[in-house]
Amino acid sequence: MHLHDFWFLLIAVLWTGYFFLEGFDFGIGVLTKLLARDRTERRVLINTIGPVWDGNEVWLITAAGATFAAFPDWYATLFSGFYLLLLAILVCLIVRGVAFEYRHKRPGERWQRNWEHAIFWCSLLPAFLWGVVFANIVRGVPIGPDKNFTGSLSGLFGPYALLGGLLTLVLFTFHGAVFAALKTVGDIRERARSRATVLGMTSGVLAVAFLGWTQVQSGNGRSLPALIVSVAALAAALVMNHYGREGWAFACSGAAVVAAFALVFLALFPDVMPSSSNPAWSLTVAGAASSPYTLKIMTWVAVPMTPLIIGYQAWTYWVFRKRIGTQHIPAPAAH
Repeated sequence: MHLHDFWFLLIAVLWTGYFFLEGFDFGIGVLTKLLARDRTERRVLINTIGPVWDGNEVWLITAAGATFAAFPDWYATLFSGFYLLLLAILVCLIVRGVAFEYRHKRPGERWQRNWEHAIFWCSLLPAFLWGVVFANIVRGVPIGPDKNFTGSLSGLFGPYALLGGLLTLVLFTFHGAVFAALKTVGDIRERARSRATVLGMTSGVLAVAFLGWTQVQSGNGRSLPALIVSVAALAAALVMNHYGREGWAFACSGAAVVAAFALVFLALFPDVMPSSSNPAWSLTVAGAASSPYTLKIMTWVAVPMTPLIIGYQAWTYWVFRKRIGTQHIPAPAAH
């Protein structure tokens, strides 16, 4: 395997890992409005991801940094052509992080309500926009012979991209509902399971539509198994959720997310960004990569560090594995 192929694989793993982890993270944020009935239940949901949400975002930083270092042409074209979309995502992530930290700093109802609105909208928008971004990447966008993006913002919101955004939004929310059922007790757990059933069925319909469209339009023999696994995992997650096996349901919903993004990267390879203007102007794995020496140095750093980081994060999830409920939330202090 060439080093540029290895780094494409590693970057695919990093982006997929990010969506596996941040997917349920976004889903919990959306569910603070769709599932929680009062402020105490919203706090329960937020506390389920409280110890891990910032660690999940490290995967985004790592994925973006690795893309910049290993494939500078891909990074330059992607982040310039998708500048406004990625800026919107970045602003949402910043505001969302501030909301998690500041929501409980003051007891005032208006203060907390405003931050709760920020958590909801700054979870919903990135969940949708990431689907739009990656749908455009795999479909192809206008790229000129100088590797510059030549399209417009409105051109990024075609039917295929909007379907991709809708899929990631609903799929991540389903992933979050299953995680909420896994991490909570009492009535909120039962309602999370019920909400997960509806979201899972909707995700299945959207997954068949979007992933099937992707397979027909850009897929190959490598990507077809990923489509089958994603749809089968969604079905398995629904069955496990129905029988109250939340751990298995979460593993299956996560597998559906992983397989869906695996299909995107398998359909994309050996391109990193197809050109819809002229296939000859597409950015390829070999053509957009850094020098072999740069990739070699990066490999020596990444090979030992990646398992270490994954192990540390897995340990964090193990430490904070216990369920929580409204009975674990202290009553507001009297004023």
